[in-house]
Amino acid sequence: MILGVIRASWAMLARDRAALALSFVVPVVFFSIFAAIFAGRGGGEATPKVRVLVVDEDDTEASRRLLTALGRESALVLRRAPRAPAGGGEPAPYDRAGAEAAVRAGEAPVALVVPAGFGAARISFGPAGASARPRIELLADRSDPVAPQLLQGLLQKVAMTGLSDLVLAGAVDQLDEWVGLDAAQRARIDTLVDDARRAEAAAPDAAAAGGAESPAGDGAAMPIAVEVRDLLGETKRNPMVAFYAAGLGVMFLLFSAAGAGGALIEERESGTLDRLLATRLTMTQLLAGKLGYLTTLGLVQLAVMFGWGWAVFGLELRGHLLGFAAIALPTALACSAFGLVLAAVSRTRKQLVAVSNLVILSISALGGSMFPRFLMPESLRQVSLVTFNSWALEGFLDVFWRDLPLAALLPEIGVLLAWTAGLFLLARRVARKWELV
Repeated sequence: MILGVIRASWAMLARDRAALALSFVVPVVFFSIFAAIFAGRGGGEATPKVRVLVVDEDDTEASRRLLTALGRESALVLRRAPRAPAGGGEPAPYDRAGAEAAVRAGEAPVALVVPAGFGAARISFGPAGASARPRIELLADRSDPVAPQLLQGLLQKVAMTGLSDLVLAGAVDQLDEWVGLDAAQRARIDTLVDDARRAEAAAPDAAAAGGAESPAGDGAAMPIAVEVRDLLGETKRNPMVAFYAAGLGVMFLLFSAAGAGGALIEERESGTLDRLLATRLTMTQLLAGKLGYLTTLGLVQLAVMFGWGWAVFGLELRGHLLGFAAIALPTALACSAFGLVLAAVSRTRKQLVAVSNLVILSISALGGSMFPRFLMPESLRQVSLVTFNSWALEGFLDVFWRDLPLAALLPEIGVLLAWTAGLFLLARRVARKWELV
């Protein structure tokens, strides 16, 4: 009897496609996405490549050697100038203002500025003389907290390996100040410094490969001083709220649109849809009305989400109302059209639940609602742009994090409206099966 119950239960599960999908398909899809995020980078890379904008205001041998050694680090991609314009021509290298503007616009998470006087400063260790040692400035977008931390560690590593002769010379100068060196000792040490310079020049790759881990310890003990300036979060009371509100708001908007769109299935099952279509109402008008309802519902949901973030968690909503509205409307339209497509392709409510859970959770994970896109591998980051919700998240971050003007939101708005049109046309085509002949 017990075996009979087991066989009957498996038979019922085999006939229930929704339960099958929730039991086997959804876990496998989620596993694949997160495995790709954390371990699917290929080539043995452990961390995403960080785009770094470079400004060399010092332009000395020391600064050039530092940047050359830094460019050999596999975890970094250095850019000294903007991309070439479409009309051709060589773009001018970044200056401080240009690099800062590029970071604020989200083109890179961090910019490295080598200020004038870097090459003339003496490398030293310990708190003594910290104010006079070589200084590097990082202009950071803290929406990617990994980039400035990784770059700081690699800068200290490169200073120890790529500028080993200068590090040794600085240590000798400190030793001379503390204990005093006679002429013979000084000559011998100068010879060692020259040998270190020649060795570094002869084998730069070996120097870059050594010491894979960044130096640990207090920054005061490092050979160069690194100052990090937070360009975007320094004036915000609670900057991470924008990430949570955008990511969770868009994800639950997708679920709400799919659930509300399921009213089409109930109307078909109850016969209400046939009676509606028997009037002068066309399927296109019906779907447009559903789209309008779902869009207003989505706008109210987003307003409640962001309003709660403003009232309770300090989200800066008052100064961004126009930007919020400019992104919220196309986001709600795209999510609503997506809900109509899910309802149109599903035959039953159970099937809608299975399909919506699978698709919404997958694109939410891929689009950045569950895991920040800036921590994803570069290839997966590009793939995620195929999902419309990733553009919605970028739009909200442009408004609340980067404080960009309305004109800068046009790419995100355009993509979301294009998705809305495409999804609505797809829903209309699939819904032809419900029309009366």
